[in-house]
Amino acid sequence: VIKLAKDNFSVILQGVTRFEVSGFEGAEPFLAAHVRAVPDPTSSDVELDALVMNLKDIAKRVVKLMPELPKEAGALVDSVTEAGHLADLITSNLELEVSEKQDVLETFDLKGRTRKVLQFLSRQLEVLKVRERINTQVQEEMGRNQREYVLRQQLKAIKEELGELDDGGGDLDEFGEKITKSKMPEEAEKAARKQLERLKGMQPSSAEYTVTRTYLEWLVELPWAISTEDHIELKEVRRCLDEDHYDLDKVKKRIVEYMAVRKLKDDKKGPILCLAGPPGVGKTSLGQSIARAMGRKFVRVSLGGVHDEAEIRGHRRTYVGALPGNIIQGIRRAGARNAVMMLDEIDKLGRGIQGDPSAAMLEVLDPEQNATFRDNYLAVPFDLSRVVFITTANVLDTIPGPLRDRMEIIQLSGYTDGEKLEIAKRYLIRRQLEANGLRPEQAEISDAALRDIIDHYTRESGVRNLEREVGRALRYAAVEIAEGKAESVRIDEADLPKVLGPLRFENEVAMRTSVPGVATGLAWTPVGGDILFIEATRTPGGGRLILTGQLGEVMKESAQAALSLVKSRYESLGIDPAMLEKSDIHIHVPAGAIPKDGPSAGVAMTMALVSLFTNRTIRSDTAMTGEISLRGLVLPIGGVREKSAAAARAGLTRVMLPARNMKDVEEVSEDARRRLEFIPLETIDDAIAAALEPAKVAAASAAA
Repeated sequence: VIKLAKDNFSVILQGVTRFEVSGFEGAEPFLAAHVRAVPDPTSSDVELDALVMNLKDIAKRVVKLMPELPKEAGALVDSVTEAGHLADLITSNLELEVSEKQDVLETFDLKGRTRKVLQFLSRQLEVLKVRERINTQVQEEMGRNQREYVLRQQLKAIKEELGELDDGGGDLDEFGEKITKSKMPEEAEKAARKQLERLKGMQPSSAEYTVTRTYLEWLVELPWAISTEDHIELKEVRRCLDEDHYDLDKVKKRIVEYMAVRKLKDDKKGPILCLAGPPGVGKTSLGQSIARAMGRKFVRVSLGGVHDEAEIRGHRRTYVGALPGNIIQGIRRAGARNAVMMLDEIDKLGRGIQGDPSAAMLEVLDPEQNATFRDNYLAVPFDLSRVVFITTANVLDTIPGPLRDRMEIIQLSGYTDGEKLEIAKRYLIRRQLEANGLRPEQAEISDAALRDIIDHYTRESGVRNLEREVGRALRYAAVEIAEGKAESVRIDEADLPKVLGPLRFENEVAMRTSVPGVATGLAWTPVGGDILFIEATRTPGGGRLILTGQLGEVMKESAQAALSLVKSRYESLGIDPAMLEKSDIHIHVPAGAIPKDGPSAGVAMTMALVSLFTNRTIRSDTAMTGEISLRGLVLPIGGVREKSAAAARAGLTRVMLPARNMKDVEEVSEDARRRLEFIPLETIDDAIAAALEPAKVAAASAAA
């Protein structure tokens, strides 16, 4: 008994033997009872000896796995020879429940008690083995991590000494901060943090580490919450458009209307504008002007030649080298979620075995769907509803119907020569002076030289080639100044052969139509309008019709209809029927390497045949277009705006077109309307009266 404090004592008791209670005497002042001692039997047998041996063996193994026990514990176990004493000693040192120890204490049968202790001890051994295995694994992992940490610190120190330390590949915790700062939606943030946790558990040398890190970089660098504030002032919009583009009044008017609606309407789901027209007329630069007027970022995405849906919607991350689609890449380049995105050459979308990219564009351009646009690479939705989409196209026919329905078409026609002259003076010369390091006072191109460049060195609807030729002329001036031959250079019309070489194009309308059997037609092409010569001649034969010039089926049928119409009117036209029966008719359309088709050359073919058989030339200042019927009616056609611009560029002054197309003249540019006289045609008789020159009395048909 040990006294600890005033009324506290510590009592150490030693058990001597087991006993049975035969009766209680009382509980006060302490519990008292009559007991009978039950000592353990001293005899043993083979089974008990085996149990003792097993008990000692397992006990010593347990001692080895418990470093907190003293080394003498194993020797103590060996020194005990009595089975009961050994079982009690081991039980007292095991971590057992009180009920389990009480069960051992109440077991008088020596073999039964030894078996119970052996069972408890075996369980303890298994627990210790598992603990040892876990400790070993933990130590190995800790050792490996510690070794990697030391090696990385050494590598970092080496790179610092060599000046090659990559600051961008530092702590992954920076990703967590970037995820928070990006203010991405909940679904995207959840995906980002999940990938970040996976990344922390990967080895940097593994391939999956690079893939996951690249994915996280894309997520945190997208402008989830970055927007530019709109500053839509209609005066500023008009100023930007006028500053960057000459004429195009109707196009500018529609863009101003578009801007006015966006300013007044809270709902930002406006129409998708599609700027359609030939190359070089300013479609892409119009998009840049719109972005500048709105105060938004501008990004251009080229769709020409795209034939894989994944280029729009992105590749799944399971593919090697996977990246988001062009739309998400464009948003990242712009750095704002409400940028102006120019989808260039949407009519050039292809279709391959990998899918139809135009189908993916349906979701991109649909205001009802693009708020949750899901790129395959990101695998989380991104809101495209704030983006202002503007598309461009040269040809509308190749755009699928459902995609075209989502866009409002704004047509841009080709420029006339007068418009090109103004564009060159206002924009192109200034831009090329700057590009070639010249000041305005150092180089000058006269108006006459510019007109000559337009007429004889370029033949296009737009102004790209014109700008190239202006650049060539100014580079000639730059060489003269750099060599010290002159302080300033003025390029006149007479200098052009020396500067740009011989003339490339001649005005051959008057020359070609100077003989009977030649008519000037008008054609529409994907790059704008053009003039088309229809030549007819006759040779002795049996009335065959020969067609050359790589004509399509529709154009061949127009020629057949034209010949039948002329034959049916031989009396009113004064044509000898024997001449029709004994002549083979050959109709040729020059530029034979270029395929041609369409019904709009019907009037020109008919007039060429009438001119041939009546021996009357067609006016050299007149071009014509229109489909004909066998009854002589002139039917409406398309492309009036482009065809009229081509006639004005070619120096013609009269255009004959179907009367039902006169309403389309309003769409023709003001400069072309001012330079052209439009003659409506109800029937082929109107064309004959307006186009044919008086008959040459004494002349034979030069084309016959």
